[in-house]
Formats: sequence, C-alpha cells, structure tokens
Amino acid sequence: MLYLVRPSKKFEKQYKEMMDEWYATGEKIVPYSIRRLDYKNFDEYINGFVDEEHGCLYGGVPGTTLWAFDDERDIIVGAVSIRHWLNEDLLKNGGHIGDGVRPSERKKGYATKIISLALEECKKMKIDKVLLVCNKDNIGSARSITKNGGILENEIQNEDGTIEQRYWIHLI
Repeated sequence: MLYLVRPSKKFEKQYKEMMDEWYATGEKIVPYSIRRLDYKNFDEYINGFVDEEHGCLYGGVPGTTLWAFDDERDIIVGAVSIRHWLNEDLLKNGGHIGDGVRPSERKKGYATKIISLALEECKKMKIDKVLLVCNKDNIGSARSITKNGGILENEIQNEDGTIEQRYWIHLI
C-alpha cells in the first residue's frame, strides 16, 4: 500500500536508492524540495526540511514535503511538496502541490495516487481550493491532475517560452 511519510532516518536506504536512480538519468528532479540539499549527507538533509516548514523555500510560504512509500515493496516511489498557501509567485507558477515519481516507477498510477494522498493532507491543513501546475508537454502529469478532479483554468507562457497549465481542485 502507498503512504505519504515524513522524511526521516528510518527511510534513508530507500530514499538514497530513489535519488541515486533519479540523478543517474540527468533529468530535473521534482519537487524542488527534495533536490535542494545534498541527500548523501542524510542527517543534514533531513534537518533541512525544517527550513521548508518555516517558509524559507517559497518566499515566506511554509511547506511540507512527504515521501511516497510503498510498504509492500519497501521502496520510496516519489515525493510531494505541499505549500500551505500561495504567494504571488506560487499563484502564477508552482501552486500548492508539486509532485514527482522516480523514473522506474512511472506510468504505474503512482502520480495519481500521490496527488490523491496530498489532497487529503491539504484537507487536514484546511486548504479547500488547491492549485496544481504542470508543463503543457507533460501529458502524464495533466492526466494525473484531471483524474483527481483538476479543472484547467488557463495556460501561462513562462519567460523561457514553456507553457504552464494551471488546474484547480475544489475540496469542499
């Protein structure tokens, strides 16, 4: 079964395996919160999540990063970062939820499940209208968002020319 768990020493081996796999691909790792510090110095890495909770990553907005742990297979399949509210920057690009699935576990329904679990966390945080943003070219991400009730509001072109799609999910 898939659970969202707080970063902890208990999952060090599984987490390092996921990150080693992800870095080996050379692709950008999402969400940002899991790549911002050196995970190989694990104690310092874990302590870095306190900064996120105090609003040091997102322009004063507190966030919570959780890992998606599959207890039947004893692996971490991905991660999610939940921003507790939105400032102007997150309203344009970023949203409340940023999630990612390690390369070997994609196209297995994990992203949809991770978003669903993250939405449950949003309810606990009393966030009743949730913004999710994805690159227009990321069809899998858009599909995971819409499967969780996401309604496309609009598309915004970034300074680098990429198109971001903005989806809202109403939890009430």
